[in-house]
Amino acid sequence: MFQEKRNKNIAIVIPAYNEEATIFDVVQAALKQSEKVIVVDDSSVDKTIEKLTGLPITLIRHEENKGKAASLWDGFIEALEAGVDAIITIDGDGQHAAEDIPLLLEKAAEFPNGIIIGARLADKSTIPAKRYYANKFANFWIAWAAGYPIADSQSGFRLYPKSLFDHLNISIEHSFVFESEILIKAAQLGVYSHPVKIPAVYKKGARPSHFRGVHDITLITKMVGKSLFKRGMYLSGLYHSCIHPKDITKT
Repeated sequence: MFQEKRNKNIAIVIPAYNEEATIFDVVQAALKQSEKVIVVDDSSVDKTIEKLTGLPITLIRHEENKGKAASLWDGFIEALEAGVDAIITIDGDGQHAAEDIPLLLEKAAEFPNGIIIGARLADKSTIPAKRYYANKFANFWIAWAAGYPIADSQSGFRLYPKSLFDHLNISIEHSFVFESEILIKAAQLGVYSHPVKIPAVYKKGARPSHFRGVHDITLITKMVGKSLFKRGMYLSGLYHSCIHPKDITKT
């Protein structure tokens, strides 16, 4: 069923909450890329678990809904205990194509200590307008706090090097703040993100996004504002993210 030559050095972490319409296909595609696929079910109330029956994966189940941040973190811990070199995250709603994982791995070979992001925003025509502009707004603030341009700060399709987690100190209190904060905290450690252009996929029949527009962008903005305030508004970050973009390809 699955390819014989699958990557043994990466783990694919898939957070899932009510993904019965898409989770089977997402996991099937992921298993063709890696021997280690970890699904973290965040107390789904639909048939998500049933759809995973018989698949050769590691399944972590939350007895109560904890949010995406906790799901990712539990997946990270499981992956790191397995001794992999890198962790790839993809969403369970089918927005990311596991077939694009080799693109992330290729970029990671160029930047082995960096975070690789599957960036969708170049494909504006296929992205709902509200989501597109919300992401662009978030990009501005997160790039400022991180101190360099970021192509798609809200993409959940990422590759994280194992070494990042040696010193990462981060909160999992707010689900959609977590992935944004990782980029900021990583930049403070000298770890930058590098984009790989991918198509934006919005499958018919998939459940509505768990991203809550104004609410989650407000939480992200508050997190960024707190980070900037602690650093005296970090004006050099604004300069290197917007005015004279920092060249991170040489770091």
